[in-house]
Amino acid sequence: MFHKEGFKIIIIAFSACAILVLLTDLYLDDGMVKKGILILYVILLFLILQFFRNPKRSFSLNDEHILSPVDGKVVVIEEVFEKEFFKEKRLQISVFMSPLNVHITRYPVGGNVVFSKYHPGKFLVAWHPKSSEENERTTVVVKSNKFGNVLHRQIAGAVAKRIVNYAVQDQEVEQASDSGFIKFGSRVDIFLPLDTKIKVKLNQKVKGGITILAQK
Repeated sequence: MFHKEGFKIIIIAFSACAILVLLTDLYLDDGMVKKGILILYVILLFLILQFFRNPKRSFSLNDEHILSPVDGKVVVIEEVFEKEFFKEKRLQISVFMSPLNVHITRYPVGGNVVFSKYHPGKFLVAWHPKSSEENERTTVVVKSNKFGNVLHRQIAGAVAKRIVNYAVQDQEVEQASDSGFIKFGSRVDIFLPLDTKIKVKLNQKVKGGITILAQK
């Protein structure tokens, strides 16, 4: 299955590949060169399909757990000063996504959306320290029963050029349901209360809606 955000791009990619295959076959006589170009088309199409895949998953929802909002690798676990919403120290966990990861962003907790804001910005590489404050991004805060306000921030990377955010203020949302989508490489930061027990380690691979990042 593929995510709805990819339907248009997949159709365009298939159409473009079909046209390029026909043109290559018509105008190139060198068999080896033709074969190499056709392989490149197939690889490109495969990567696009991989990026927009939406695998079926069984979620174990639990108010005591903070679930990873995305697939990827944990690249930051540290205490920081969060200055947009909390304006105080929080525990930050950051997950970096490569273009091969599933790029659906899921709610790490269920509850009421109390804040949702889009910020235009730069396209620094997603692991750059300033990307959390200077890149194109969206900030979403969900008030949960067990953890209070939990903030997750979608951050565009050097390749990602569009962030899709489904969160609407005052909306009730379910843990692990779709919060948004980031197109072509990015990262997500999660900001938690200081007394939260972290359950992951640096460089650990995580799955959106499956891996427990933290708990009470």
